[in-house]
Amino acid sequence: MKPLDDLSLVRQVTVSHNKRAFDQLVVRYQSPIRRFFLSQTLGDQPLSDDLAQDTFVKAYTKLAQYRGQSKFSTWLYRIAYNVFYDYTRQRKMTEGLDSPAVAARHATVSDSQLKMDLYDALDILTPIERLCVTLQLMEGQPIDKIADITGLAEGTVKSHLFRGKGKLTTYLKQNGYDGK
Repeated sequence: MKPLDDLSLVRQVTVSHNKRAFDQLVVRYQSPIRRFFLSQTLGDQPLSDDLAQDTFVKAYTKLAQYRGQSKFSTWLYRIAYNVFYDYTRQRKMTEGLDSPAVAARHATVSDSQLKMDLYDALDILTPIERLCVTLQLMEGQPIDKIADITGLAEGTVKSHLFRGKGKLTTYLKQNGYDGK
């Protein structure tokens, strides 16, 4: 039996209140969304899992608002982007209160040198550069979809990608990765 497409699953959830159809969407997108958050949080797995869960809860509560004007994945990444934006905004308000905890989390995150180097490299990017680079290089999103997800103009996305990739290239070359 052929698996249902995203729009069919969304219809089943919104019209028939079929929660199993939503479970299928979660299974389909949980790995990419968690990977997206891992890149944004520089490898903080518990935080990434929490943010992914928040994303799916928000998606479920707003599913009736999905109109199919963009791919479901684009709509879901937009929710994930907003969840992360809200998290970072909230964290800025309490940064002085939990900064030792944040530092401790980053100190325990390395399960391999390569992962640590990648997260260190991503850490040198501005948040918007990291977002654009992650969406393109790690999630395979095209520029027009990144523009939809972030609400930025395509030219602005291209600029952030150009600067971000340049910084990554420089950083990785300086740290022994020759690009071969």
